[in-house]
Amino acid sequence: MLKDLKIAVYEVNMALKEQGLVIMTWGNASGIDRERGLVVIKPSGVAYDMMEPEDMVVVDMEGKVVYGKWKPSSDTATHLVLYRKFPDVGGIVHTHAQWATSWAQAGRGIPVYGTTHADYFYGEIPCTRPMTEEETGENYEANTGNVIIERLGGTDPMQMPGALVHGHAPFTWGKDPAGALHNAVVLEEIAKMAFRTEVLGNTSPLERHLLDRHYLRKHGKDAYYGQKKDD
Repeated sequence: MLKDLKIAVYEVNMALKEQGLVIMTWGNASGIDRERGLVVIKPSGVAYDMMEPEDMVVVDMEGKVVYGKWKPSSDTATHLVLYRKFPDVGGIVHTHAQWATSWAQAGRGIPVYGTTHADYFYGEIPCTRPMTEEETGENYEANTGNVIIERLGGTDPMQMPGALVHGHAPFTWGKDPAGALHNAVVLEEIAKMAFRTEVLGNTSPLERHLLDRHYLRKHGKDAYYGQKKDD
């Protein structure tokens, strides 16, 4: 069942470890088959060096396991909330990568300090508000997704393909699992550079005209970065 998607999700999960974005069993990645309404996600607590594509768990949009021998990731409900809200998202990654997690633990969004950031995220990478005792006490993982959605507000999730959860860690997403991984890697580098920028004494965000130029030259109808695709 969903062989190609399971391979894609497995490869992204393994790449998280290879890229140094996760250690131990931290983090997870998923992908969705919109036509079937099924999500493939990493199993909970299984070591990366023990996993194979067939170990990926298939769940429906309510989180019920429809295929697989393992329990799905404990963060499955967060992924499902985001998939239900954002129909263009095809893959989600959650890490506890050091630099991005440090910003999340500080309860701070990551300001746009340079064009590297502007190339991928159209504005400050947001951090959610702290969750209430009631939100963490019941339906915690689903409420994690809810506070991400609340913080994004009306922002296009494809223009802001990631967020920090206050006191927790980052989530990123993309049009497919590989895109979500790409954004997770970029987010970690941006978080590292932003920290160093502030250590060096700059806390002035990039001018809006430069943010617009760099983001829009790579994204949108008038983008001109890269090579034209064949019709």
